[in-house]
Amino acid sequence: MSLSKQVGRRLAPKITQMAPNVTAGVIQQALTRAIKGAGPLDSAAVAADKQLKEQKGDVDKAIREVIENHVRLAGAQGFLTNIGGLVTMTVTVPANITGLALLQCRMVAGIAHLRGYDLEDPRTRNAILASMLGEERVLSLIKRKKLPGTPMALATAPVHDPHLDGIVANEVASELVTMIAGKRIATTVGRRVPVVGGIVGMGADGYSTWKIGRYVDRELLPRNRR
Repeated sequence: MSLSKQVGRRLAPKITQMAPNVTAGVIQQALTRAIKGAGPLDSAAVAADKQLKEQKGDVDKAIREVIENHVRLAGAQGFLTNIGGLVTMTVTVPANITGLALLQCRMVAGIAHLRGYDLEDPRTRNAILASMLGEERVLSLIKRKKLPGTPMALATAPVHDPHLDGIVANEVASELVTMIAGKRIATTVGRRVPVVGGIVGMGADGYSTWKIGRYVDRELLPRNRR
């Protein structure tokens, strides 16, 4: 585990106090909004299909564009929600977590759609959320028997296990809180120069989104819709 994650897990309880409503329900709501569309953001499928059209039907190129677009969006929201330093943390921490959850859900859902998965299927939805944990965390949860398999295995399971819904969403909420806590180290260091927090937030959120995108690109193999 990286130093930032170790410190992040120590700071996570304090961050949770600032964002007490960041729960499994919030993560599941973010997923629904990502799939259906929210405000100026098209639904995940519509946005993905636009990229597919622009890339003349090349799925792999469309997926790369979906990832790059969301990396830019995640970086922008990471900058805006971290620029204020410690003074605005009680407002910006929840906004950062929910904003990042929405964008990463939308990116993963877009990739899943392009690979032929039904976004209305609860198995696909659990796979989307599990993907947001990243490969290392997923494998750790499988080893500890908290997850029955990889995102691909969840998406293609014979039947949906409702018990997994809350488990996966809770893990995603915990992971996002931990990551945000880790970023706050740099914000604390740069408390007299708030823009430092914005730059760190932009880089961290953009990078984590890129890393998840690449994981999903490898993990979710093409599937023919029935």
